[in-house]
Amino acid sequence: MDPMFDLHAVTRQFPNGVVALQGINLHIDAGDFVVLLGPSGCGKSTLLRLIAGLDRPDRGRIEWHSTPPTPGEIGFVFQDPTLMPWASAAQNASLPLRLRGLDPGPANTMLARLGLAGFENTRPAQLSGGMRMRVSIARALAARPRLLLMDEPFAALDEFTRHKLQDELRALATETCCTTIFVTHSIYEAAFLAKRVILMSPRPGRVAAEHKFPVPVANRIDPSFADRVRTLTDAALHASAS
Repeated sequence: MDPMFDLHAVTRQFPNGVVALQGINLHIDAGDFVVLLGPSGCGKSTLLRLIAGLDRPDRGRIEWHSTPPTPGEIGFVFQDPTLMPWASAAQNASLPLRLRGLDPGPANTMLARLGLAGFENTRPAQLSGGMRMRVSIARALAARPRLLLMDEPFAALDEFTRHKLQDELRALATETCCTTIFVTHSIYEAAFLAKRVILMSPRPGRVAAEHKFPVPVANRIDPSFADRVRTLTDAALHASAS
């Protein structure tokens, strides 16, 4: 895979003196699916904001190996779907396209791909939590972003919906070849989704370990899935003790 960007000794300290990230070195390839795994408060969300250009490091730098993506080429999915309550599912999903003066049609295509055909004219209040998250993912993917950033998007969902959306996301990431960085504190989620898992230490966040899983697990009852969970659990225990 072609290199996309590197983080060189990136540190972020907030005005109140809290050091969220310290000395982060990280290499990301185009088309990779990277999961940032770590406990709450370890700087995972801060790292996403730095990569997206929504914040700046106090020390270190981010080096892009090609032209950095424009805001329109970055899809960002938050834990809260952050939909416009007065707008329909189709209007929400097509917003990035319409802001760029592009055909909004791909938004309906993505909604259908995510199981929301027939709900295009439905407002968020009439949708379940899982359906609202599908709209948020459709909005992020409809414009075919070069980089997809996801900040614990499934954390508030029930286990059944969470598994379904994990399956759909993994398939979409493969189809679109979009570079994806996914934040979670769930070892099981990381083991199922990731090609690479970056395990972060408790605050100040540092890269504690990295594990590569180039071949996806077939399903959650595959013995290799249990092996990955054990590997990541052991690594997390060592990271929290260090």
